[in-house]
Amino acid sequence: MSRSIAVVVKGWPRLSETFIAQELVALEDLGLRLALFSLRHPTDQRSHAIAGRLRAPVSYLPEYLHQEPGRVWRGWRAARRLPGYAAARAIWYADLARDRSANRVRRFGQALVLAAEMPTEIDHVYAHFLHTPASVARYAATMRGLPWSVSAHAKDIWTTPDWEKREKLRAARWAVTCTRAGAAHLDALAPGKVRYAPHGIDLARFPHVPALPSRRDGADPGDPVIIGSVGRAVEKKGYDDVLEALARLPATLNWRFVHIGGGALRDALARQAERLGIAARVEWRGARTQDEVLALLREIDIFVLAARIASDGDRDGLPNVVMEAMSQRRAILATDAASIPEAVTDGLTGALVPPGDPEALARRLAALIADPQTRARLGAAAAEAVRREFDFTHCIGAIAAAFAEDGRGAP
Repeated sequence: MSRSIAVVVKGWPRLSETFIAQELVALEDLGLRLALFSLRHPTDQRSHAIAGRLRAPVSYLPEYLHQEPGRVWRGWRAARRLPGYAAARAIWYADLARDRSANRVRRFGQALVLAAEMPTEIDHVYAHFLHTPASVARYAATMRGLPWSVSAHAKDIWTTPDWEKREKLRAARWAVTCTRAGAAHLDALAPGKVRYAPHGIDLARFPHVPALPSRRDGADPGDPVIIGSVGRAVEKKGYDDVLEALARLPATLNWRFVHIGGGALRDALARQAERLGIAARVEWRGARTQDEVLALLREIDIFVLAARIASDGDRDGLPNVVMEAMSQRRAILATDAASIPEAVTDGLTGALVPPGDPEALARRLAALIADPQTRARLGAAAAEAVRREFDFTHCIGAIAAAFAEDGRGAP
């Protein structure tokens, strides 16, 4: 598959976006030549090992236009001579009329630089996320007269205005998204443009665990049941509900809770744990690498995630870490929010409760803590489901096929 693709991402590398690194490395292995353009410089102090496997050159567009005025000026001087510049400017003017924001101006400035600096052999522009990266990709691709496409995920689907999603999808050559719920929503806006392509997980990096889960049942203070979660401390993850549920567990049960992830609400959550009187049982490990995530998943007895729709409409898709925990034969307790039920079936491959209901979460959590047999049954079924439905080597096929068809000139 001999193609040269400019890939636009919001930031590179990011600890919370291993699915992007996983996909791009796989596309390179399939023969695509990639050039990566990031809208932001990295903010994480560490990165996952898989990001280091990407061979593509990485360029950082001006994060704020005033920081690199000369580069933006040179980009404009070059871009305005391109055959599609007038058309791109017209698209931007129409967008700006409905979204008069500094962000919209910044995206056009970044697109000028991208259009001017991307290698001449590039024959397609591909964006991860339907909001700002897709805007930059669309403007720049139009300037260069190139086709472009987009991979949509979660926040970008549910918080971007419908007019913007509709116009971008209609202009894109094709789009993919990682959940059936997201695909149905986007297909209603632009029928026939969107393909379902779940992220899946690389089972070589999350190999099968032959050993059975522990027999802990919460009765021994010296060997408590370990409850774990991985996710950013943001509203849509529902960690305040998790803490409320933990505080409601019977005093006779012995447990510990371990969290991995950064996020703006982490300090507030630590204070909440103090107020609830459970801080001594809660461990905040902060942002960690994928190897450390895997180690935690093998340490815990129950994986919990209380996802919900945030006040601004943001919500999860199908968090990769849910599938990762399933692959390690761990009992999953989650809410039936977003697309989690696409992987977790209540009573079969995990336990589901309504979002925003700490009492229901506490009841199911207490039952799982005290019942290692049920945890083992759910975990074994979960691991089988992941291997059957979310093996990444199969999931990458939809994206690879889209690039192959596009390379032959197919719509």
